[in-house]
Amino acid sequence: MNKQDDKKLWGGRFEKPMEKFTEEFTASVSYDQKLYRYDIIGSIAHCRMLTKQGILHEVERDMIITGLESILHDIEHGDFEFLVSLEDVHMNIEKRLIEKIGPVGGKLHTARSRNDQVALDSRLYARDAVKQIIELVRNLQRALVEQASQHTETIMPGYTHLQTAQPIVLAHHLLAYFEMFDRDAQRFSEIYQRVNVLPLGAGALAGTTFDIDRQYVARELGFDGVSRNSLDTVSDRDAFIEICSAASLVMMHLSRLSEEFILWSSSEFRFLRLSDGYCTGSSIMPQKRNPDVSELVRGKTGRVYGNLISLLTVMKGLPLAYNKDMQEDKEPLFDTIDTVVGSLRIYADMICTAAFNAERMRAVAGLGFSTATDLADYLVRGGLPFRDAHEVVGKMVAHCEKHQIDLPEVDLATMQGFHPSIGEDIYQFITVEKSVQSRRSYGGTAPEQVKVQLEAIRSRPEFA
Repeated sequence: MNKQDDKKLWGGRFEKPMEKFTEEFTASVSYDQKLYRYDIIGSIAHCRMLTKQGILHEVERDMIITGLESILHDIEHGDFEFLVSLEDVHMNIEKRLIEKIGPVGGKLHTARSRNDQVALDSRLYARDAVKQIIELVRNLQRALVEQASQHTETIMPGYTHLQTAQPIVLAHHLLAYFEMFDRDAQRFSEIYQRVNVLPLGAGALAGTTFDIDRQYVARELGFDGVSRNSLDTVSDRDAFIEICSAASLVMMHLSRLSEEFILWSSSEFRFLRLSDGYCTGSSIMPQKRNPDVSELVRGKTGRVYGNLISLLTVMKGLPLAYNKDMQEDKEPLFDTIDTVVGSLRIYADMICTAAFNAERMRAVAGLGFSTATDLADYLVRGGLPFRDAHEVVGKMVAHCEKHQIDLPEVDLATMQGFHPSIGEDIYQFITVEKSVQSRRSYGGTAPEQVKVQLEAIRSRPEFA
């Protein structure tokens, strides 16, 4: 590399070259080259605007756009070397443009700064990522709905504190996750509105002296509007923090689902069999089928949480406007999006191929006195205050534990010894099936209610 090649595009006021280690330490091109396509798209829109405003001639516009399109071709075909000495993706592309078309390439940076340029590139990238995440969340929801539709009558134990609580149907359980992911999709849809604002035109921090048309650029790039304050535009990263925050919630929901799949696929539970395509074996124990995908997603959740904390920490003490600290926004954002996209994609496929053991679920649903609340409700309907009914049933459960029997196995005379209002019809209310069917309140687990929820979901355009 000759001295001219080594010279920084911003190096006019410097007498000595940057130390090599400093150059490597401060460079971001190793990761921000991911933005190359957005950098070129944004530059083309900026170039067209400069021409429209009479700042560039049409001949210059055509030369610049042709050069940028050529660079895009080179990058996508592996014919472009990103140089650490040029710091970032923006300077690498600009330097190559000048090499290709001569000094006119240097006119492209008129009326913009790297500060608003990187904000633009990052928002274009984030906008696409948010749209992709929303669609992947919807795909996961579709997989949950498909499985739920097959299990509206499949009874399983519901848990609190991971202890048997009350029987429910599997579809109801799966649709609980549908609702969680529905809120995730809503959050990302709201974030999209805040991301989809054009930052270009803010300049370094104070705007520009050139007569630019920011609304034109916004229309060219599909933004809904333009940012209103140049200082805020180049100095904040709250849209990216929001993405990492919403992504953390997605991963938290996936991690909870992962934990249940890990438990359910164990020999102790035997509720679920994951497809071989999403399990691994052991190097020493030939019988093993390890739910590695679920375990890995559960583990990656902490990684996304860490990225959120990293971004918040970077931004927490920065004065206006741009500071070099903000270069540290990209790796957490990129890693978060890659992690969430991968996790959502693999989970949707895994759920579609999962096989649930309805017989085993039903057998376990009857254990642990899961219909005790139904017995208490029966006593309440007979006029007993709930707290008194709770105590009566608690004593009956203690009796059952002592004699190693379940509630439906207690004979009527013994039941009436605990409370005389208990009649022969009691056995109709304390079966697992009756317990599930009786919970008809809106949003409850009764199969008829679950079917109502499924129909409501299918009536929505995104799930029709």
